[in-house]
Amino acid sequence: MEQKPTKSSGKDARAARLAAALKANLRKRKAQTRARAQTKDPAKDRSSEGDDAAASPAGEAQKGE
Repeated sequence: MEQKPTKSSGKDARAARLAAALKANLRKRKAQTRARAQTKDPAKDRSSEGDDAAASPAGEAQKGE
């Protein structure tokens, strides 16, 4: 006799699909968060370097006067 798919196996398949979709979504969101963090960090580094660089020539000019 052929076995027809039961509702429980259909529910199991749906649960597996949902679990896979949730995992994929989580991976995607984590990747987006990492990408955003990487783009923010260099900007912070540049701004702090820019402040130091701007202060140095002014300090040198004052010393020279």
